[in-house]
Amino acid sequence: MNDAIRNLFDLSGQVALCTGAASGIGRQMAWALSQAGASVYLADLDENGLADAQADIKLTGGKADFMALDLTDRAKLSELVENATKSLGAPQILVNAAGVNLRQPVDEITDESWDLTIEINLSTPFFLARHCVPGMKEKGGGHIINVASLQSFRAFANSMPYGASKGGIAQVTRAMAEAWSADGIMANAIAPGFFPTKLTAPVYGNPDILSHNARMTAIGRNGELEDLDGITVFLAAPASNYITGAVIPVDGGFAAK
Repeated sequence: MNDAIRNLFDLSGQVALCTGAASGIGRQMAWALSQAGASVYLADLDENGLADAQADIKLTGGKADFMALDLTDRAKLSELVENATKSLGAPQILVNAAGVNLRQPVDEITDESWDLTIEINLSTPFFLARHCVPGMKEKGGGHIINVASLQSFRAFANSMPYGASKGGIAQVTRAMAEAWSADGIMANAIAPGFFPTKLTAPVYGNPDILSHNARMTAIGRNGELEDLDGITVFLAAPASNYITGAVIPVDGGFAAK
């Protein structure tokens, strides 16, 4: 491969901060970044899951550290960025993958469940990104990758708070791009289809629904976590330096049908 092309996807010397990194999509994205050369700082509430994710990265020769915290505690977000910077260096890549989907019927949504969903899915990505921006500017730029959803574009039953948060994250991504891309900070989002994670366990526990979702895609199958590797590295790498404000479906063509 031509060296110039190879360098477009090389993350050597980069530092990535990844939330939701104890499991599922966040863990997969963090692993992919580590395989492209980035040092990865992992954040989640699940300390045991973070330790396992760190061990997996180190097993393949990658470098990783972690902090267990409640990401809804805004006072902790600056501490998270400070600890990541002390451990690995100021993050130039931020992956906002932490999220919740409580799957409540509309009449069962409470103040608490609504607020929790909006806080972790929408507010935390904004405030954490804002804490990372000064360090990104000092290093000449960076990449923010948010995690949107099929529900950024359409509604599903029993997911009104989740859908509201994911519609919001699509717009926040565009607003981040408008605010920070002139400083070399690209902000984009992926919109995954159905992947096997803790959040989708109720779906994956129902063979009929799972089969239906696979048929709804253009490809004819649901997602595997490895399907996220390429888009993750691309959006974190120099290859995507002229792409910002985009919400990219990674759904096997679900949204296209």
